[in-house]
Amino acid sequence: MMDEKHKACYAAFKSKDSRFDGHFFVGVTSTGIYCRPVCRARLPKAENCIFFATAAEAEQAGFRPCLQCRPELAPGLAPIDALRTLARLAARLLEENCGNIENLEELAAHLGCTHRHLRRVFNKEYHVSPVEYLLTCRLLLAKSLLTDTKLSILDVAMTSGFGSLRRFNDVFKKQYHLVPTALRKQTTEHARHFEDNTTLTLGYRPPYEWDKLLSFFCMRAIPGIEVVRDGAYYRTVRLVGKGQKEAIGWIKVENTPKKNALNITVSASLLPVLLQVISRVKHMFDLNCDPNIIYETLCAMNELSPGLCVAGTRLPGCFDPFEMSVRAILGQQITVKAATTLAGRMVQNMGTPIQTGIDGLTHVFPSTTAIIKEPVSDKLWSSGIFAARGNAIYALAKGLEDGIIMLSTVSDPKVTMEQLMKIRGIGAWTAGYIAMRALGWADVFLETDCGIQRALKSFTKKELLALAEKWRPWRSYATINLWNSL
Repeated sequence: MMDEKHKACYAAFKSKDSRFDGHFFVGVTSTGIYCRPVCRARLPKAENCIFFATAAEAEQAGFRPCLQCRPELAPGLAPIDALRTLARLAARLLEENCGNIENLEELAAHLGCTHRHLRRVFNKEYHVSPVEYLLTCRLLLAKSLLTDTKLSILDVAMTSGFGSLRRFNDVFKKQYHLVPTALRKQTTEHARHFEDNTTLTLGYRPPYEWDKLLSFFCMRAIPGIEVVRDGAYYRTVRLVGKGQKEAIGWIKVENTPKKNALNITVSASLLPVLLQVISRVKHMFDLNCDPNIIYETLCAMNELSPGLCVAGTRLPGCFDPFEMSVRAILGQQITVKAATTLAGRMVQNMGTPIQTGIDGLTHVFPSTTAIIKEPVSDKLWSSGIFAARGNAIYALAKGLEDGIIMLSTVSDPKVTMEQLMKIRGIGAWTAGYIAMRALGWADVFLETDCGIQRALKSFTKKELLALAEKWRPWRSYATINLWNSL
């Protein structure tokens, strides 16, 4: 009979979720081969799987590395792992900034390496060059804009990073055997463009507990920054685009359940950073989640209380990792409402005013640069934020600015949590909460959380930990279900 650890690892292996890559390896007894949890080969039976903490452990047990998923490329602590992390980070930057990156040299400089080294590492990981990957990102963005908006062909070309209309037409025709105007004619009836704003569609796998996700964001909405109204989520946005130019604007997110999709309305000012907006919305609203696979593991929660686990529950991410982390620091040992009040005061005192035309959206959140360059102690104090939390906020901003801490979905959650807990004023709960929401880490369990203890008040701490072992590798989703039950 399989133990709980084996069940958890098999569930993660079955999901093929990249968040688990490098955290364990799978030995398949029927073939004598060991794989990464993201391997796309045919799924073996659970009874034929043995799970190992390291590749070395798997090889000592007599297993050979899979030629398809290549365990030597899994993220970890070896030099090869650092190279893979570099490639993954480069891919993410290409996806989020395809309209802003001028050339490979610019990207390599940003990552602190030579363009030749980056090309070599990237090709080894993705089997295409960074330039080819970038071109695909630009083409897919352009295709989405042509299909879903009424932006002019020239605006589509420039927003997607092609530099000129002629270049865009030539590349699009070569790749898709179709000129952009022809695609626009085929999809005109579906395009949406309200005033100067653009609306795009992002799909998800049903079921999708939109109302509960929206309620979560509503309870924690920072005054001036976020508004939940009439079934939609609004927020202000500050992102850095081409040439380190700031783009400031707003977005609106609403659900269209009949299409299993979210509609994202973006202010015209954010077009230069549109792909960054899309990537962050996907993370915030957990659009890459496969809810049915998660429910297979967590439905056992309903044995404790009927309806405790709901299929389609999403892990609330965040749009701005720094903003969310500050909100988490402020929320330590106080109520959600009190933390929201403090965050709102901080925004009023230190945020950047913005005219949006939307009631309730008045500021953008202070940047890390603003926090470390200004003498902020007085402003934080006047906001009701005492020295300990103010110092923690400053240290976090400094760590992000210096590159010591990276709050990204490609970050290693365990390493990041250790770095966060080195900051005085950030403990295990805060670090875990940040890992769950900023990094999208699926297996966080906050056993000291008051909400969890209220939801499972009949269990001791020891019993809670034992119970949560059954919910691996989706303990973050179990946590959200417990909070939703209150």
